[in-house]
Amino acid sequence: MKTRVADLEFELLINSARIDARVKEIGAEINADYAGRTPVLVGVLNGGFLFTADLIKEIEIPVEVAFTKLASYFGGTKTTHKVRDDFDLAVGITGRDIILVEDIVDTGKTLSEFLPQLQHQQPASMKIVALLHKPEATVYPIKIDYLGFSIPNKFVVGYGLDYDGIGRNMKEIYKLVE
Repeated sequence: MKTRVADLEFELLINSARIDARVKEIGAEINADYAGRTPVLVGVLNGGFLFTADLIKEIEIPVEVAFTKLASYFGGTKTTHKVRDDFDLAVGITGRDIILVEDIVDTGKTLSEFLPQLQHQQPASMKIVALLHKPEATVYPIKIDYLGFSIPNKFVVGYGLDYDGIGRNMKEIYKLVE
């Protein structure tokens, strides 16, 4: 199945049923790993908002939620390798269990710059959950504790991910047709 987003053509990569099933599995893993604790889920905006919302629905343990806004794509189909951090966390994380929720990890640059900022605040623990990872694109290795899907090094859109501000509302994930 193909679709058009702005001036580019995309083809289906991951359907909504697979996404839903994997989000449920990750939620169950977090429930088991954090039983008896109250972690802080830190969702990374803008791309991670749908994944964060769906994941929270699957988490049955008490959880606090905060958001930050990080970006390295600014309207194009390739990373700029410059990271912008637009939000400071509104919740204290010192001594807390942190679960950082990312939509996609490709080069790892964004997290490699952001994680030291979080570590400086001395959380009790920190784990990363990412819906998507592009192993072929990795330049800055990041340990992903909960991974949705490994995907090819192709530009993707949908399920929170956009192309030039468009496509976030699509229920599936599509890759760019080359």
